Amino acid sequence: MLTAEKASGFAEEWIEAWNNHDLSRIVAHYSDDIIFSSPFVVSVGGAATGDLCGREALEIYFEAALSKFPAPRFELRTVFCGTDALTVVYTSVNDLLAAETMVLSNDFHIKRVWAQYDK
Repeated sequence: MLTAEKASGFAEEWIEAWNNHDLSRIVAHYSDDIIFSSPFVVSVGGAATGDLCGREALEIYFEAALSKFPAPRFELRTVFCGTDALTVVYTSVNDLLAAETMVLSNDFHIKRVWAQYDK
């Protein structure tokens, strides 16, 4: 079961991977069969629906995002913890407030994401 301590540690590691611009480290947080939904998928590249399926598609998308925003600096604001999911609230690119709800597998890889932004 996910605890507040595990959720916070996971979120901090995830933010650190992004702030280090380390694509391999970022992608390592996700399961092979990840389903990822974000409005940025449409504008950065990917699917017109805003949904991506699979780690390979996600890696291509994240690579494009890092090219478009070469030095993102995320700031963790708070973490909400559920039984098998967490929501990470952070300041994203262009100072957008972001919230990503991440459902985790039993081995603590992200298997489902809903990303939302305060535009």
